[in-house]
Amino acid sequence: MAAAGIAGPIIFVLVVIVQSLLHPDYSQVKLPISALAAWPGGWLQSVNFVIFGLLMISFAIGLHLGVRPSRAGVIGPALLVLSGVGLMIAGFFPWRNANGDFVDLAGHLLGALLSFLGAGSGLIAVSRRMAADPRWRVVATYALASGIAIVILFVATFALVIPSGALLHSSGGLVQRVTLLVWFPCTVVLALRLLRVARAADAPH
Repeated sequence: MAAAGIAGPIIFVLVVIVQSLLHPDYSQVKLPISALAAWPGGWLQSVNFVIFGLLMISFAIGLHLGVRPSRAGVIGPALLVLSGVGLMIAGFFPWRNANGDFVDLAGHLLGALLSFLGAGSGLIAVSRRMAADPRWRVVATYALASGIAIVILFVATFALVIPSGALLHSSGGLVQRVTLLVWFPCTVVLALRLLRVARAADAPH
């Protein structure tokens, strides 16, 4: 489960890079990652979302098992599971190309809401549980700050990017990637900590 948290972001990014190279007219600055599904071979990005979602669900369960239990402590991991479900929904309802125009389905928008807000709020909630566990205290503040940043950036995306004519509408891809630069490294760091905690628990005493 810790390995899923490490592999998930890496695999996702590698697939996005490959698809971007296959479609030179795709703009990393203007377009979100979801737009890759509207290009030829876009099914690859849809599968990428689903696999990433499954890996994030596995990682969330691993966090639940690896951090000391607390009252209402299941909330954080549950929100992270919801984020993984959102990624899968995004894969099942991909962007489409209709006569040169992008079509963002309602199902995909729902998936985006669940994935980003689930990840951000989940990290905030689980950070409180980490703060009470000596094995996790060193990363608790990082998880909290990352969660807050993800929520703020996603809310800013809805206010400043998505509306036509919005201040950052032409930089939607860039804003999304900034959000992922917060989310993905935090996930890997927590997964590495989970791996260390698990190995310590398995070591003979």
